[in-house]
Amino acid sequence: MVLSYVTLFLLILSLCLSLSLSLSPLSLSQAGCVDMPLWVVLLMVCICCVVFDVELQPLLNYSSVSLPRLHLPYFLHNNRPLAKACREDPLCPFKVRLESCWGYERNCSPQHRFSYPVCTSVDPGWASSVQAAQEIFWKQADFGYVRERLSEMKTLCKPLNSGESFLKCTSHMRFCRATNLYLDLREPRRGQERYKEDFLQKGEIGGRCRLNSAALEAEGQHKSPLQSWFAELQTFTELDFHPIDDNHCDLIIERPTIFMKLDAGVNMYHHFCDFANLYISQHLNNSFSRDVNIVMWDTSLFGYGDLFSETWRAFSHYDIIHLKTYDSKRVCFRDVFFSLLPRMRYGLFYNTPLISNCQSEGMFRAFSQHVLHRLNIEQEGPKDGRIRVTLLARSTEYRRILNQQEIINALKTVALFEVKLVDYKYKDMPFLEQIRVTHNSDIFIGMHGAGLTHLLFLPDWDESCYRDLARLRGVHYLTWQKPEKVFPQDKGHHPTLGEHPKFTNYAFDLEEFMRLVMLAADHVMHHRDWRSKQTRDEL
Repeated sequence: MVLSYVTLFLLILSLCLSLSLSLSPLSLSQAGCVDMPLWVVLLMVCICCVVFDVELQPLLNYSSVSLPRLHLPYFLHNNRPLAKACREDPLCPFKVRLESCWGYERNCSPQHRFSYPVCTSVDPGWASSVQAAQEIFWKQADFGYVRERLSEMKTLCKPLNSGESFLKCTSHMRFCRATNLYLDLREPRRGQERYKEDFLQKGEIGGRCRLNSAALEAEGQHKSPLQSWFAELQTFTELDFHPIDDNHCDLIIERPTIFMKLDAGVNMYHHFCDFANLYISQHLNNSFSRDVNIVMWDTSLFGYGDLFSETWRAFSHYDIIHLKTYDSKRVCFRDVFFSLLPRMRYGLFYNTPLISNCQSEGMFRAFSQHVLHRLNIEQEGPKDGRIRVTLLARSTEYRRILNQQEIINALKTVALFEVKLVDYKYKDMPFLEQIRVTHNSDIFIGMHGAGLTHLLFLPDWDESCYRDLARLRGVHYLTWQKPEKVFPQDKGHHPTLGEHPKFTNYAFDLEEFMRLVMLAADHVMHHRDWRSKQTRDEL
């Protein structure tokens, strides 16, 4: 391409004015340079920066993806057009890390994956070597779990022509994807059951595609409300019309839609099974956009009590939609997926049988980082060499610490500690503030209970106690070691079973309690991330 001096001058002037006015990343087409060689454009940009004193910026706004900065190279790896743009952009900050991958991708080299489990010893009931144990844990509870699910995906209803419907599912229909889905709710059979198994009849859900009825029927072994989507999709029908093109829809949903069946919204442990599986489902779908509808699949007339509703902001810009919103209509969805469920057999994390002596800083660490980033929860420490100790109190009838004040007083005698006593009652402390306190704790102490699900949001160097969840998250676990030095108030009072250790309160030997906390403090101070943060802050 031959450019006259006048043409080149005008193009440079145009680009310079664009940069000087906006000071923001722009595309080549915006500057009128779409047909120019890249070296010419870069030369023009350099001239602009010298003449107008403009700060040179990347050609693309990579932060607009709204993912943690650590995750962006992995996102680019799985979105090739963006990765290509990064390679060609001399100012792309992720250029040297474009080989980074989560681990489930077909072309992912082991040395480039996000993480890999650490196993300290071999459990002979599970594996014959440390290497075998690592692989088992990776498939059970890390990004290998995503790869296993992806390998199961099969087409149950195949489109007859381009642009028509399809239905694809993993084994036992634990996760499904569909396009141009038809849902007829003109005669809803609502009642008391949240997950009525015969809610939909033949012809009320389906698509224009060739259905493999035998293959669909074979996926019903795990039929159960929170383990499979089989009950909802068992009547999926091969339609003889195109639902959208043939005007069979009262309402067409263009925005991508996620269907979910939810566990108890008043219990953090159970509800975060929902959120964790939604995050894993986003990996299966290779999409992390918040421009999506989330529809709560509920066949009852009831509402849904949700004490942790702020968390939905990490996944969607919009309010959660109850399925009954669509009653009396034929609704067509352009693009949907049915999310992984909270109580699947061998699922995560309610029914997870984990191999012993292994832990990971993988998928659940990524989940924590993802949620914290999108909820704008900042890490404010470590603080000047001090260790932030948080003791979680319980205002419930049982599992309270009887000598709690004595323990707090003892902790405060250690100059190294910054001690905080918290009671996570949702009426007194908003959930986002609870997460902020947890994320800014170096040692987190509490009695067994759903509140310890907060350990998902602890910093990487934290010491916690909720063993399997701690191993999933990759934070260190420490629990009471000497049963003779813990003193129950009585034998417990289960409402139907009688004596039960969970239904009483406890006092702890103060000397033994402090010994364990000092062990936890030693772990924190020697953790590489805590020490590196100290060094950076000093510099």
